[in-house]
Amino acid sequence: MTLEFTTSCLADSTDLLRYYKKLAERAIAQVPDEALIAVLDPESNSIATIVKHLCGNMQSRWRDFLTTDGEKPSRNRDAEFEAPPRTRAELVALWEASWKIAFDALAPLTDADLGRTVLIRGERHSALQAIHRQVAHYAYHIGQIVFIAKHYASGGWTALTIPRGKSAEFNARVSAGEVSQR
Repeated sequence: MTLEFTTSCLADSTDLLRYYKKLAERAIAQVPDEALIAVLDPESNSIATIVKHLCGNMQSRWRDFLTTDGEKPSRNRDAEFEAPPRTRAELVALWEASWKIAFDALAPLTDADLGRTVLIRGERHSALQAIHRQVAHYAYHIGQIVFIAKHYASGGWTALTIPRGKSAEFNARVSAGEVSQR
């Protein structure tokens, strides 16, 4: 991920969310359709279930971000872990629509908005804290998606970041100015 140098926490947070979105998409693209709904064991979630949960969270947290509690009365969190999207097309449509809500909520914000109060389940946060909470939550679950995708892609897995055993080569390319450090 190539990032611009910024002193704006808002710009950096938005860039990180875009990075994690793409990371998940690149991982999901590497698994066969049937692996999207497969579980590693009875207590695990499938990629599709994790996506459904993330999307439910995004839709609740980012709608009316500065004006209503981030836990909307219409959200049924428990249902996010049941009946995940059955096809890649359904999964992608839900994913894209939910990220659009998130990015549309972030777009009009300014750094001056970061000190405003946001409620999540009645708990007061600064807008900055609420954004950081979401970045951390999404990174956590996207890490799960990557882990599961790597398992199901198995020998066909293409590294999303620096491939195993290639750190020195990558660092040399960075030093030579051939690639960005991120």
